[in-house]
Amino acid sequence: QVQLVESGGGLVQSGGSLRLSCAASGRTFSSYAMGWFRQAPGKEREFVAAISWSGGKTYFADSVKGRFTISRDNAKNTVYLQMNSLKPEDTAVYYCAATTQGLSDYDYEYNYWGQGTQVTVSS
Repeated sequence: QVQLVESGGGLVQSGGSLRLSCAASGRTFSSYAMGWFRQAPGKEREFVAAISWSGGKTYFADSVKGRFTISRDNAKNTVYLQMNSLKPEDTAVYYCAATTQGLSDYDYEYNYWGQGTQVTVSS
């Protein structure tokens, strides 16, 4: 079992930055690839970024490539999403998730999910 708790969301102006954190419980955090997804009002949940168990491989949605980075600290059981050059269309609830399937952009391949943190970008 892995429990995930996101933090770091908030209100930011267009062009600003935020860093989301996802703290995981459990001793096997380093066994999981981690992902970030988001869901805007009235829209389906979409993939944002993923990172391998070691942190050596990352994968991004085209919509955030070059603006967002993902990283992890296995000693702290935490994964981060650094979001720069934020746009109003980035407004959503952001979720972190854990998977044993390796890097994936499919939400059904993720076994554990956090409760989400709201990110609002004003124009």
